[in-house]
Amino acid sequence: MFGLRVVASAVVLAWASGVAAQVSMDEEDLAFAYGDKDFISIATGNRQLLRDAPSTATVVTAEDIAAIGATDLDDVMETIPGVHVNRNTNTYPPLYVFRGIASPNNPQVLMLVNGRPVTDAFQGNRGNLWGGLPLENVSRIEVIRGPGSALYGADAYAGTINIITKTAAEIGGTQFGVRAGSYDTWTTWAQHGGKFGPIEVAAYVQAGSTNGQHEIVRKDYQSSVLDPAFGTSASLAPGPVRLGRESFDAGLDLGYEKWRLRLGVKDRLNMETGAGISYALDPYGNNASHRVNADLSWQDPQFAKDWSLSFDARALHLSEEANLTIYPPGTALPTGVFPVGVIGNPSRWQRQYGASATAQYTGFADHRLRMGVGHDVLDLYKTRETKNFTFVGLTPSPLPSVVDVSSTSPYLRPYKRDLNYIYLQDEWNFARDWVLTAGLRHDDYSDFGTTNNPRAALVWNARQDLTAKLMYGTAFRAPSFAEVASINNPVAKGNPGLQPEKIKTLEAGLSWQARKDVQANLSIFRHEMTDIINLVTNPVAATGKTYQNTGKQTGDGGELEVVWDAGSSLRFSGHYAYQKNIDKTTKHDAGYAPHHHVYARADWRFASEWQLNTQVNYVADRNRPVGDDRPQIPDYTTVDLTLRTDRPRQGWDFAASIRNLFDADVREPSLSGSGIIYDLPMPRRNFWLQARYSL
Repeated sequence: MFGLRVVASAVVLAWASGVAAQVSMDEEDLAFAYGDKDFISIATGNRQLLRDAPSTATVVTAEDIAAIGATDLDDVMETIPGVHVNRNTNTYPPLYVFRGIASPNNPQVLMLVNGRPVTDAFQGNRGNLWGGLPLENVSRIEVIRGPGSALYGADAYAGTINIITKTAAEIGGTQFGVRAGSYDTWTTWAQHGGKFGPIEVAAYVQAGSTNGQHEIVRKDYQSSVLDPAFGTSASLAPGPVRLGRESFDAGLDLGYEKWRLRLGVKDRLNMETGAGISYALDPYGNNASHRVNADLSWQDPQFAKDWSLSFDARALHLSEEANLTIYPPGTALPTGVFPVGVIGNPSRWQRQYGASATAQYTGFADHRLRMGVGHDVLDLYKTRETKNFTFVGLTPSPLPSVVDVSSTSPYLRPYKRDLNYIYLQDEWNFARDWVLTAGLRHDDYSDFGTTNNPRAALVWNARQDLTAKLMYGTAFRAPSFAEVASINNPVAKGNPGLQPEKIKTLEAGLSWQARKDVQANLSIFRHEMTDIINLVTNPVAATGKTYQNTGKQTGDGGELEVVWDAGSSLRFSGHYAYQKNIDKTTKHDAGYAPHHHVYARADWRFASEWQLNTQVNYVADRNRPVGDDRPQIPDYTTVDLTLRTDRPRQGWDFAASIRNLFDADVREPSLSGSGIIYDLPMPRRNFWLQARYSL
């Protein structure tokens, strides 16, 4: 079956190439059509050529997003070299696995929106109720693979993602759009960019809903473990995953001279529970999350002779509310029977705020100094929990009804963390065609102490067509509030003595303009992770589990990217990524991430206003961690087709996309011991149609 799909994929790509060769076109060059991909800001905080950036980085533009038919950030991340998108069981949040660094909650990746973190302090990630990120208002996405803590601090560990939204000039008028497709999915949006007197205004609003895909989970924890152990038949497996949700997003961007104010709202309502919070299907549970963010910035690039100065103040309010059936009605445990199921409803509210200042000095010959200071407050100020059980030892014991335990035995009490930081970076052009970038950041946390993270990168423009890089850096991942402060759950106890996870990474890269129409990039890496936070059986009582700094891991691999402009109307691009990560404790593969990942893309402008895109994604050789005796996770190949009009700014344009054209059975790995024996099913063949009108 795999062979047939690869052959069919090759036929599609070859057909596009062959037909394009017969068409005489004088359209604009494809490089222009796909936006400004040659510059990046996230690597140093300054705009610079991508090939000169002291990082291994990728830029995805709004034009790329439209071409590949991406409707959510997850679609884009799967196209990034060295990145694969796994899933968690509960609500299926995406896990962006950079270079094989996989974990259940993915706190090792820092996401920024316009340079501001969107981290949920409870889990240290984007939040298990993240609910996706629509892309209609996204101008570009910049991604760094490798450490970024020397500039961005905590969690810029395996990689950093910066989402940059559209400005008033980029929108350039008013747009309305609607999209509908499989799983009763619909989305509608509007955005406007213009001026109100001297004020630049960019506004965006989006609303939508989906019933989600309903692929079947054949076995879950209830059917694999609990029902056989206690002679019950409570499990709802085989049964479908539940991924319905409603979404609302809005943003306002106001610019006046040196000032900029951004406001945003991100709501996810009636979010269903995927394959279940405790690996047992839950057809009754639902969740809701609410985010409100604001940031005010001021920037003067010519504050004084040789000086630029900027200031930023920001705030984020995040709430997550849950109504969950942890195990289904009829569940029996040694402590008793749960006629209406095991019910637990943990909810929490947090606010984050901070301020920072950055200065840049260029008065020294051949140097560009960047320095910054900041203060952040992460305040999980309220928790609530209702449930119909209490723990007897390690086992839930039934209560007569659902009771509020928020003040007596909650899963977490309010918790607050303060952070002060300072960093310094120097870009030193010490010889012709040679630049050394060196930096150091010091972070001081109120709970676990201090951490220092340096980096150094040497970039050599060996020839006009060849650039070489050598890079070293360290990074850290801060313990999440759940890992530090969880209480009253004997199988996941918090540990206030936790220290950050640490990583050291050595990288080398080459960027080669092989011909005028062929660009190739090669990167190789090796990293070493220490103090990895894992749940470990209590060494004193030999019962329960507590978070401890116990893990060590090493990894190495590389990524090869190629872009070929085969003509003014045809572009081929793709990459191959390889990684191998070893758990030093078990001396076994760390598991879950693909050793081999191949991505290929063809963009063909076959008429003056029409474009066809083909994507092929091959994911292979995913191992289980030691102790998991299930067969290796199956390889898969998917093919996507997107057809769209490519017209001037005003008027109608249309798009249609078929995802997973050949209906591949795609599975993402379930955790060892979860009881979900056959892994997490992903969508089969599906489609969407879109219309947009621009004034």
